[in-house]
Amino acid sequence: MPETPTPKRPRDDEPPPLSLIAILLRLGIIGLVSLLVTAAFLYAGGWLSPDRLTPVKVVDRFEQVDGISAGFRRNHAKGLCFAGVFQSNGQGLRVSRASVFDMGEVPVVGRFALAGGQPYLPDTPQMVRSMAVRFMPADGEDWRTGMNDIPVFPVSTPEAFYEQLAVFAPDPATGKPDPARMADFFARHPESAHAIELIKARAVSSGFHNDTFNSLDAFRFVDAEGKSVAVRWSMVPDAPFEAAAAAPGADKNYLFEDLIARIGQQPVQFHLVVTIGQPGDPTNDATVAWPPERERIDVGTLSIHAVEGEDVGACRDVNFDPLVLPAGIEPSDDPLLSARSAVYSRSFWRRAGESKDPSAVTTPAADKGA
Repeated sequence: MPETPTPKRPRDDEPPPLSLIAILLRLGIIGLVSLLVTAAFLYAGGWLSPDRLTPVKVVDRFEQVDGISAGFRRNHAKGLCFAGVFQSNGQGLRVSRASVFDMGEVPVVGRFALAGGQPYLPDTPQMVRSMAVRFMPADGEDWRTGMNDIPVFPVSTPEAFYEQLAVFAPDPATGKPDPARMADFFARHPESAHAIELIKARAVSSGFHNDTFNSLDAFRFVDAEGKSVAVRWSMVPDAPFEAAAAAPGADKNYLFEDLIARIGQQPVQFHLVVTIGQPGDPTNDATVAWPPERERIDVGTLSIHAVEGEDVGACRDVNFDPLVLPAGIEPSDDPLLSARSAVYSRSFWRRAGESKDPSAVTTPAADKGA
């Protein structure tokens, strides 16, 4: 006669079976989380607030003004990669605990570029130039910074920047911005009118090697004891200043070709100089220059010993996000910082999915297929 199976007794460590109400409650929580995540994506994309400025809209406007050059950055599209080292002299530790300021060398990769979203435009003396640097200390705490060779930024808010892109775009009929639109913009943004005057009055150097590049945005350095101070920084060249001459007509890449030739002979060097802010110096308005008498600390030397075209260069796939910061460097309250970070990310996302056109600037090694 077969034995009657003994009912299985629940183990002490087994959870009791869920009731129907508990199951429905859990499903409801999962659905709510999914809804919140979806809403967050819709909000970030501007679908829930069509009048809100989003990174997508800014990148779209870059493309409307300059067109789309596949695989290139939507701004500062024409560029050249470089590699080198940063030799810290230890003076930066006075104001920041960041390991990049420890005595010794840190490898860097970076990029020289010209403003604008058209990578094949010919070089001209008055075009805004940029230098982006990625410091890579041994502890893995990256520091990325993008600097321009202008004394101040032309706008103070992301909204003004977005508007300025359209206002300063050339009129197809004349090839120049509409004077009436510019006058209206400056009437509503007097800080930009003053900033543009400073930018136009700057002394323009003959090349990348003897140009000064400024962070423009303010940041905060935090020392080993937790003390925080407002800062801006600059890359100041070793080479003496020489005024720009008219662009040679035959060489559309003359600024980059000059840099390639110089680095082929010897490293090009810059000093990283940190300006210390004082109470009352604005940290939330990049259109305003700090007083020239502020303390400046030379914290080390950047030596650039190699350049490469972006087809093969290490900088091509680097997003020089200004909010990639090590411990000891923090963002200020400048509203442009978070906007730059978000727009850079969106631009990177778009170009990463595109086929890469040939680099606008090549080096001899790249030409040989190296």
